[in-house]
Amino acid sequence: MTTRKHALIIGASRGLGLGLVQRLREDGWNVVATVRDARTPGALAEVEGVRVESLDMNDTALLDALKQRLQGETFDLVFINAGVMGPLPQDLEAVRNDDIGALFMTNAVAPIRVASRLLGQLRQGSGVLAFMSSGLGSVTSPDGNEICLYKASKAALNSMINTFVVQVQRPDLSVIAMHPGWVKTDMGGENAEIDVFTSTRGMLDQIVQQSGRGGLHFINYKGDTLSW
Repeated sequence: MTTRKHALIIGASRGLGLGLVQRLREDGWNVVATVRDARTPGALAEVEGVRVESLDMNDTALLDALKQRLQGETFDLVFINAGVMGPLPQDLEAVRNDDIGALFMTNAVAPIRVASRLLGQLRQGSGVLAFMSSGLGSVTSPDGNEICLYKASKAALNSMINTFVVQVQRPDLSVIAMHPGWVKTDMGGENAEIDVFTSTRGMLDQIVQQSGRGGLHFINYKGDTLSW
């Protein structure tokens, strides 16, 4: 009998995180998913067979507590999805320093803190570590100038991922900076190009394909390689 694969999704209360959990369960994966408060999991409660854990990934004490609760578990996939748009409008003259700091902490620093704690629990030889990046994180992208701080935070995330991969020296591990496409979520808006199902189905297909390949990859949900 084939052993079920085991996934951890960080930030799964709605949108793409919730969609990833749904696709994984449809494919028969065992799933652990985090929300800010496991007592109020929202729509995640409707997905059967999911273990829900509490996490605010900006809080290192809560990160350490999650690591302790997950001790001894081995994951085929850890997908760090949580992120924010940041203050709007993104007027560089008007935005508060604290808001800029919170944006970069959530989108660029906290995901690496999560990854560093869970690295040892990714399966040797075939584990996949995925971060929810964005095509706007490419420094070559001419789009999204009205959300310049969000763009910069995703470029910072990509840079931090690169540094992380160099430091950890795990050539067996497949690390993905994933662009989900422009998706109809609370962040993407109703005018976006694709729905959550299309994005999450594509992302999971790419994750399965990348398993066992090793190395760092900046790709979209269709598997196209993106420019850093």
